[in-house]
Amino acid sequence: MEWAVLAVLMAIPAAIAGVFGLFVPVDRPVARWRLALATHLELVAHLLRHRHPPPPDPFAALRVQERLGVVIRHVQSLEADLTVIARAERIIASQLAYDDLLAEACKMAGVDVQEHAKGDPAERFREEVELTERGWTW
Repeated sequence: MEWAVLAVLMAIPAAIAGVFGLFVPVDRPVARWRLALATHLELVAHLLRHRHPPPPDPFAALRVQERLGVVIRHVQSLEADLTVIARAERIIASQLAYDDLLAEACKMAGVDVQEHAKGDPAERFREEVELTERGWTW
């Protein structure tokens, strides 16, 4: 019985050394199964890695906030001035530009932009509320 225990105790380090020996580089050509195993392990490692998106650039967010403020002030000035030629077209174009900037800001802040018709005031209001809840001002 003691010889069986001794044989097992001697076989365990030999098995561990054999497993580690599989991963030691050698000068001879690499076996195809090792290449296939390495390729599959790299694929698994790539799938398991947690890829975190880089944090948003605070200066890019600041530029978008500044542009939002400029465009909304432009829309307000157009709405107040009744003497402007093609006033409705200018207001619509400015509001669409504002909506595009809002969508960009929502993407930066992690707000869902829902499918909607162009110039939808309800969606614009929802996006503005979501952005202000996240601390955006313009």
